[in-house]
Amino acid sequence: MSTEASNSGSIGSDWVHVRSPFVYWAQTESVVTLRVDIQNAQNPRILIEENKVSFDAPGRGGNGESDYHFELELPHSINPKASTYRVLERDVNILLQKESSGWWQKVTLSHKKPAWLKVDFDRWKSQDDDDMVPQDVMKDFPGLLESLKQEEFGYKMENLRNVYLFMYNMFQLVMNLYIIGVLSVRWSRDGPATFHKAYDLVGYVFSYAQLLQCLEILHSVFGFTKSSLLPSFLQVVGRLVILFGLIASEERIQEKPVVFFLFYIWSLADIIRYPYYMLQISKKKFYAVTWLRYSAWILLYPAGLACEAVIIFGCIPFFVESERYSVSLPNKWNATFYFPTLMRCYLLFGLFPIAYSLMQNMKRGRAKVLKSREKPIKKSD
Repeated sequence: MSTEASNSGSIGSDWVHVRSPFVYWAQTESVVTLRVDIQNAQNPRILIEENKVSFDAPGRGGNGESDYHFELELPHSINPKASTYRVLERDVNILLQKESSGWWQKVTLSHKKPAWLKVDFDRWKSQDDDDMVPQDVMKDFPGLLESLKQEEFGYKMENLRNVYLFMYNMFQLVMNLYIIGVLSVRWSRDGPATFHKAYDLVGYVFSYAQLLQCLEILHSVFGFTKSSLLPSFLQVVGRLVILFGLIASEERIQEKPVVFFLFYIWSLADIIRYPYYMLQISKKKFYAVTWLRYSAWILLYPAGLACEAVIIFGCIPFFVESERYSVSLPNKWNATFYFPTLMRCYLLFGLFPIAYSLMQNMKRGRAKVLKSREKPIKKSD
């Protein structure tokens, strides 16, 4: 039902006001809407004045069945006679007609927003059945809703996402610095003997860091980063197969010097790229870091791929002997699978196309990012 609001009278003193309901507000250029989150409100007393709205009613709200009350002092004048309210089963809607058309920065005169007063973001985003909110509010006033979100939540969702990405990149940077530090210190102390101990020294931390990189695939899927999904997927999955499928499952390859160099190269590449990502999130630019990010791969990628190829080739005799991951007849599927054959086929037909694709992607990125730094050469007459 719809009831005309009265601009006279007062709220009775017999009411005991112990709780405030949640009140959600939105606006158009001419109307402010208040949605009082109370179900089955019984005979609400609503007083609408030129600069104030008062509400009293029993019903079911955030604190269960109780008597609810709020008073809201408005920052601008409204027209009480033209203002209305509707009592519905699920809530109470109050429509306040502005005295003068215009957009309000806030709906309360107080500098501190009451905890029970919320922004009705759903109505800010789309036009409802009563045409209370125009569809072009975001277009015409792009900063207004963001400022309200900042006030409502204390932060913006975009900022929360950036904080998460920054912490992720920093955590990866710290872990890879640890890996490089341990390998470097042990090599300087023990010399070439360290080449045979890389997995025992940093294998656990290195494995944890690589597992966390699975999140980078999800970052691309959900649009947290601008990275292309396919290169991220190939790089992360390729590393996991080499690390867990081959190195972690075969102890004899763990003692090979190539594992030391693979760990060192992968960690060095990550030490270069994660600070670059952190600067991007912070919207800061250091050309030296950017240049290193898009230039170091020219040496590190081929070196890393060479180490991967050596590890795959070195594992073939071990997997022939152990028949790990292979399926022999007879079995219930009546099928056979020989893992060493897959490894040989990957070395012959898969490694170089994938390496070429990844390096071409890095080459395009380098040309795009560093091109803006190049100064045009003036031709002399």
